[in-house]
Amino acid sequence: MQCIERKNLTNVLPSLIFGKEVVKHKKGVIINISSIPAQSTINRVVGYSTSKAALDNYAKRALELALRFSEGLRRNAIAPCFLMLLFFVKSYGQDYFDVPETAFQTVLNTPVDIIQKGKGHYFVDFGKSFFGTVQIQSKVTQNDSLIFHLGEKLATLHTIDRNPGGSIRYQKTKLTINQPNTPVVLSLPANKKNTSQPAIQLPPSFGVVMPFRYVEIENLEIPIADIEILQKVFHYKFNDEASHFSSSNAILDTIWDLCKHTVKATSFTGFYVDGDRERLPYEADAYINQLSHYCLDNDYSIGKRTNQYFLDNPTWPTEWLLHTVLLFYHDFMYSGDIQTLASNYEALKLRTLLDLEREDGLISSKSKKMDQAFVSKLGFKNPETKIKDIVDWPPGQQDTGWKLKNAAGERDGYDMVPINTVVNSFYYRNLVLMSKIAGHLNKNEEVVFWNTKAEKVKRTINTKLFDKDKGIYIDGEGTNHASLHANMFPLAFGLVSEEYKKTVVAFIKSRGMACSVYGAQYLLDALFNADEASYALALLTAKHDRSWYNMIKIGSTMTLEAWDPAYKPNLDWNHAWGTAPTNIVTRHLWGVTPKTPGFETARIRPQLDDLTFSKIKVPTIKGYILGDYKKEGRQQTFKLILPKEMTAEFILPKHAKKVTINGTLITNNNTGSLSLQSGFNTIIINR
Repeated sequence: MQCIERKNLTNVLPSLIFGKEVVKHKKGVIINISSIPAQSTINRVVGYSTSKAALDNYAKRALELALRFSEGLRRNAIAPCFLMLLFFVKSYGQDYFDVPETAFQTVLNTPVDIIQKGKGHYFVDFGKSFFGTVQIQSKVTQNDSLIFHLGEKLATLHTIDRNPGGSIRYQKTKLTINQPNTPVVLSLPANKKNTSQPAIQLPPSFGVVMPFRYVEIENLEIPIADIEILQKVFHYKFNDEASHFSSSNAILDTIWDLCKHTVKATSFTGFYVDGDRERLPYEADAYINQLSHYCLDNDYSIGKRTNQYFLDNPTWPTEWLLHTVLLFYHDFMYSGDIQTLASNYEALKLRTLLDLEREDGLISSKSKKMDQAFVSKLGFKNPETKIKDIVDWPPGQQDTGWKLKNAAGERDGYDMVPINTVVNSFYYRNLVLMSKIAGHLNKNEEVVFWNTKAEKVKRTINTKLFDKDKGIYIDGEGTNHASLHANMFPLAFGLVSEEYKKTVVAFIKSRGMACSVYGAQYLLDALFNADEASYALALLTAKHDRSWYNMIKIGSTMTLEAWDPAYKPNLDWNHAWGTAPTNIVTRHLWGVTPKTPGFETARIRPQLDDLTFSKIKVPTIKGYILGDYKKEGRQQTFKLILPKEMTAEFILPKHAKKVTINGTLITNNNTGSLSLQSGFNTIIINR
C-alpha cells in the first residue's frame, strides 16, 4: 500500500497544484509519468503496476478539465522507458529487429472447463489456442512426476489428439512439483525448425512456446483443488477494446471473432509470421495480416517492423516480391508516415520488378534479365535463389505429391506460362501505387513516368491476355485456359473495363471458392469492388468445407493455413493469412478506408447487403470511427461518429431516392456522396 500511496501522491498532488494554475489561464498541459506495467502484465511488481494503472486511469479523466473549464487544457500520461527502447531499436540499424520485451504482453488464462477422466487423469480446456506454455502452482508437493499433454486438436471428446498430423501441434512432457506455493512453468522441448535461424527469435525470457488450447494431466496424486493450472500466453501488445463488429448474421460475427483472435494470438514474435511451422515472415502472408491488424488496432509497429524486414529478407515467389509496394503503401495510408516512403523509395522501385519489362510492358520471372546480379540487387543473400511464379498455394497434386481432395490444388488449373496474367496484374498494381507514392513525395516527373508505364501495361494486358470472344482473361500468353485467378486479380486491381465487367464477374461467380484462403482475400476484394456484395457475403458465411465456418467446425480457434487438411495435408492451425474476413468487413462491408493519408479524411462506402443491423468500431491514428446501422423495410439508417480532426466522404448507394443528414433533406446532389464532419452524423436513406 505504501508503494501505491507514494506513487499516486507524487503525481496527484502536483496535478492538483498546477491544475489550479492552468485552469486560471485556460491553457496548459500536465504530463504524468506512467509506465509500461500499467498496460502490460509484469510479474513481481504488483504495487508498482497497480499504482501506475491508477495513474493512467486518473490521466484519462482529463476530459473533465476540458469539458468544465477550457478546450485548451490537457493532461496525459507517458511511459518513457518504452519510448526510449523504441528509439534505440529504431536508431541502430539491424537492432531494429530485436523487439523490446516491453512490447509484449504476458497473460495468465484460467481454464474454462476441467473434467476428470479417471484416477489422477484430468482434461483442461482453456477455451482458445494461444502461443505459450503451462504454469502450475500447488499447495502441496508430489514426489512422482506429473505427465502433461498439450495440444490444439481433439481426437475425441475430452481427449487430445496425440497424432494430429500436418503441422497441428501436440506435445508430451513431465513435471515434478518440488516446492509448494511456488509457480512452476512447464519446460517444453524446442522445435529446431521454428526456433533456429532464420526463424524469428523470441525473447529469451519466454522460453519455448507452442500453440495449444487443451491440456491433459496424468498421474496426479493430490487433489485437483490444490492445484492452480494456468495457460501462460505471450502476444504483442494488443488493444482488445480498439475494435468491434456485430451484425444480424451470427455466422459472420463468429468468423470475425475467429479472425480477430488469430491476429492477436499470432503476434507472439513481434512480426507478421506465416504460422508456427516456420515462424518466418512472407510478404503475401504479411499483407493480409497487416490489412486485418490495421482494422483491429491503431498500433502499427508490427507492420512497420515487418515491412523493413522484407527489404533485407525477400522471399522467392514473384508475386510475394510484388507485395512489397502494397505493404508500404497500405501502412502509409493508415499511419500517414511519409518518411518511411521517402527513405525507401528507391528500394520500392526495385521491388516493382520494373527491370524485367519487355518492349510491350509485360514482365516475366523467366526473363534473361532475372540473373544472379539482379537477384542480389533485390536483396537475396544467395544470388542463386530461383524466383518463381506462385499464383496460389498449394499447387496441384502432380507438383506436391500430396493426395489432395482437389487434384488441381488451389490454382484452379492455372496454366503456368512464362508471361503470367496474375504476375502482370500485380505489376500493374505496383505501377499505379508507385505513381501515388511519387505524388505524395512531390516527384512530379516520376508521377508521369509511373502513370505512363501503368497505362501501357493495362493496354497490353487487355489486348494480349484477354479473350474478347468470351469476355474473360486467360492465364497468360500462349494458352487458352482461363482460371478464377486470371480474372479475380485483374478485377481486384482495376484492370477490367466497364464493357467486360459483367462477363468477368459472371465467370468469377461460376468458379466458386476455387482458390486458397490467401486467394480469397483478392476474390472478395474483387467482388466488393464490382458491387457484388450479396455473392461475397455468401462466400464469407458459407458452410461447405472451403469456408471459414469449416475452420470453426473442425475445432480450431484460429484461422487455418488452408480450408481443410484435405486440401493441404501439412497445414497448420494458426495462420493469419486466413484472416481476410476481418479486413473485408471493415474495408468493404462497412466500407471504411482512409481516403487521404493518416485518415485526415475517411471514405465510407457501405455494402451491407441483407444485414438488418450492424455495429462497428474502427481504430484509426486519429481515434475511433463508430458506426451503427439499421434497416427497416426500404429505409436504412446510419449513425456515424468521427473522431476530432477527421472528415469523411460517405458514398451513397446507387438507388438512393431520398436522403437526409442530421435531419436536413439533401436535394440536387449530383456527386453521389455526402461530406461528414467530426462528431455525430445521422444519415437516413430511403430506396
